[in-house]
Amino acid sequence: MANTQELYDARLKRVSDAVKLIEPDRVPIVPVFQAFPVYYARERTNVKYTIKDLLEDWNKAGEVYDVFYEHFKPDLGWNPILFFPTPYMESCGITWFRWPGKHFDDTMTMYQYIEGDYMKADEYPEATRDLTKFMMNKWMPRSFANLQGLAKVDFRNAMWFGHMGEIAAFSDPEVIATFETLAKTGKILMDWFIYLGQYEAHMKEKFGIPPLCAGFAYAPFDMIGDSMRGTTEILMDMYDRPDELLAMIDVVTENTIADTIAGCQGQAVPYVYWWLHKGVDDFMSNAQFEKFYWPSLKKTILGVIDAGLTPVIYVEGAYNSRLEYLKEIPPKKVIFNFEYTDMAAAKKVLGGHSCIAGNVKAFTLSYGSKEDTVNEVKQLIDTCAPGGGYILDTGTMVDDAKVENIEAMFETVETYGRR
Repeated sequence: MANTQELYDARLKRVSDAVKLIEPDRVPIVPVFQAFPVYYARERTNVKYTIKDLLEDWNKAGEVYDVFYEHFKPDLGWNPILFFPTPYMESCGITWFRWPGKHFDDTMTMYQYIEGDYMKADEYPEATRDLTKFMMNKWMPRSFANLQGLAKVDFRNAMWFGHMGEIAAFSDPEVIATFETLAKTGKILMDWFIYLGQYEAHMKEKFGIPPLCAGFAYAPFDMIGDSMRGTTEILMDMYDRPDELLAMIDVVTENTIADTIAGCQGQAVPYVYWWLHKGVDDFMSNAQFEKFYWPSLKKTILGVIDAGLTPVIYVEGAYNSRLEYLKEIPPKKVIFNFEYTDMAAAKKVLGGHSCIAGNVKAFTLSYGSKEDTVNEVKQLIDTCAPGGGYILDTGTMVDDAKVENIEAMFETVETYGRR
């Protein structure tokens, strides 16, 4: 029987072969799970923690993931990073999350993200001119209720005797309170990061499962739209202030490339997980995609590839009209992971060029039968696996799916997915 190091190496090779368009010994399975391990543990074991419990104590999150990995063995696995710690959110007073125990009573509801225009429409020139100053003085205080003192400090004019005024601002009681909060919140986050690293080592030693990725990345357009302008606002900005939006995208693109590469150094795997949001078929035309979305995304992908990393591009929604653009990325360098995109079309366009992944439907896993799940997995394997370059994945993050359907998905890949 193989030891955990041999299992770990075999799983990494299986995924690496798929990226290189080599048919592996078995179709790799890398599902995206969020809260499902909590539901699984509650249904099948005596570990009855709630989502609220995991958000409040990351050690409990590790216990639940242990229960999950005792039974399910994906080829790459998540650590509990998707369970953002409540203590950090409470400490900084984050304004754009809602979570159980504070904002709603249902302890089995995952946190919710609340969009807002944390950068106003007329602030594009200011933010583009000096993004660091804008983030410190405006975006951070708007985003974190307990960090209001950041609006009062600045080092931009510290040259010569300007430093006197800049340093004097740190005597303000609100500034002092803010920096005390930053130190407290920073300690919480650093302890959490250390735990996540320890859990990845535990995944390897106990289960022989490699981590899913070295880090995360986003399309520059999405970074502005998700966290600064909001979806409705940035889509209108394409019409109302296109030049200002493009200038801001250029600034964010350069930062994204540098920060993504730096954040992935020294990690156990080369995979960088991208979450794409607003470039889907339903949100913009191909002409808008070509102008506002694709050039900066392509530049970030190529920059990360040049650093020796492998992007995993998770495409939310459908990219049925965008598939040809994806061939502009060098072959055998990327995994394109699809939510609703037609997988037969994706295989036709990208087969022999790039690895594709996806996309067992969340509806099937939550509401279908075991037979439905088996048939869907087999159909995906039949459509996408021939010739290599396919990884089976769930279409979306899995929460309250039927346990028997998740088991059927893994079992079918293990048997039917053998080459």
